[in-house]
Amino acid sequence: MMFRPKILDTLRGYTRQQFLKDLMAGLIVGLVALPLAIAFAIASGVSPEKGLYTAIIAGFIISLLGGSRVQIGGPTGAFIVIVYGIVQAHGIDGLVIATFMAGIILIIMGFARLGSVIKFIPHPLIIGFTSGIALIILSSQVKDFLGLKTGVVPADFLAKWRVYIQYFHTLNLYTVLIGSATVAIVLLWPKVTRKIPGSLIAIIATTAAMQLLHLPVETIGSRFGAISSSLPKPVIPHLDAATLRNLIRPAFTIALLGGIESLLSAVVSDGMIGGNHKSNMELVAQGVANLFSSVFGGIPATGAIARTATNVKNGGRTPVAGMIHAVTLLLILLFFGKWAALIPMATLAGILAVVAYNMSEWRHFQSILKGPGSDTAILLTTFLLTVFIDLTVAIEVGMVLAVFLFMRNMIRFSNVSVLMGEPESGNNGDDRESLDSFVIPRNIEVFEITGPLFFGAAYKFKDAMRFIEKPPRVLIVRMRKVPIIDATGIRTLAEVCKESKQKGTKLILSEVHSEQILEELKKSRLLFVIGKANVTDTFQKAIDRGKVLVNEQAPRSTH
Repeated sequence: MMFRPKILDTLRGYTRQQFLKDLMAGLIVGLVALPLAIAFAIASGVSPEKGLYTAIIAGFIISLLGGSRVQIGGPTGAFIVIVYGIVQAHGIDGLVIATFMAGIILIIMGFARLGSVIKFIPHPLIIGFTSGIALIILSSQVKDFLGLKTGVVPADFLAKWRVYIQYFHTLNLYTVLIGSATVAIVLLWPKVTRKIPGSLIAIIATTAAMQLLHLPVETIGSRFGAISSSLPKPVIPHLDAATLRNLIRPAFTIALLGGIESLLSAVVSDGMIGGNHKSNMELVAQGVANLFSSVFGGIPATGAIARTATNVKNGGRTPVAGMIHAVTLLLILLFFGKWAALIPMATLAGILAVVAYNMSEWRHFQSILKGPGSDTAILLTTFLLTVFIDLTVAIEVGMVLAVFLFMRNMIRFSNVSVLMGEPESGNNGDDRESLDSFVIPRNIEVFEITGPLFFGAAYKFKDAMRFIEKPPRVLIVRMRKVPIIDATGIRTLAEVCKESKQKGTKLILSEVHSEQILEELKKSRLLFVIGKANVTDTFQKAIDRGKVLVNEQAPRSTH
């Protein structure tokens, strides 16, 4: 069943041995998620506990209802830019409503079975906005990494850097040391062990050093105050027409971004475990998770590729591991949440700097730049719009550009040609379908269409028809290389059929193999207009039919 959660399949034959593996993987992923959830929340412009709420509630639901065996859900770096922008424009209440609406949109997308479509969004577009987000995340952490006393930093990319340059003289060396030590620990700790995340070790080490040495650096507590050690009460957001109009675009962006990232993560994890996720069920689970995350004051959530990979590498093979990860975070929040206020802001900045580097996909970025010009155009357009304008605009323009460039390529590969030359019999090599394999009477003219006959290529067919100097008795249109046809293509065929009748020419469609084309011909009644006998499945039948039609026609007047 398409909408059956994966956990129902994996629990059949579930063993104690697998539970122990899932338990260990869940505990480790919970420790990995802890600093990231806090860092992502702060970078998004909300209080740190909201990141924990999201990882706990959304993470549990994504594993419980999801279509992947090993997906780990929660807040991710990809959402930082869009969440920060919503908070700045509409406040926390606006973010809650946008996340709630995004959840509804994701559920609709899942039940509309759009999961298989989202998976095929162009790779250059994904790399473009992911790299752009990485650059913005890195830029947003410069203030905390250097300890600059700038006050409120503007959201605009260039304005942000102008402020950094203006206040660079306020740099705090102790803060730089804390941030640099964090980056070093996160990068080098995996050489010691991968069982315990380097980000957690960095938090413990830098927080302890700051407290013991009484370093004058800003902490989570000094900026945000005490951190709550309990889950908030659920509150259903109020929706009205004005709010819907204002937040529908960011809500769609959250939904699309969440859908893309969760399905990419599911595809990657499938490759790691040899699994097969249910993309539509995954979208529904993401939608429900975002609904509940918003109700409890959380931020948008999606599948997290790095945490999912950590789950797989540590033995997690069922959704139980993801649920344990969420329970681990809940216990940490309840019993140790208040201690998070001691964490230096520079430590979180260092962690996010590494996250931004890993998100940048710079190797893929570089390889796409060396590829086809259309891919480069999509990549750079999406990247630049993400950095300098807005992520929502970047995705919209990137998708439109990708569609237009795809259409252009399809049009280039679509062709209509007049098959000329003296008719002769015989076989041309092994190609039994080539023109010189058949005897073609002089009163029959042959055209061939190559590629999809859609609105972008239909004009080529019309133009080719104009080159017929003297109307033939029979016009055969070979369609052996036409896989699909759209409404414009059908209309073009209808116009050619009408014009042919006016000129006394009989139209034959040859080698119509596609079921989709036959169905469209039937639905449009064009099959009836042309005549079922004049739509053949082989070229030889088309020639034989053409001979019959030529013989049926009276000789043309020579006057």
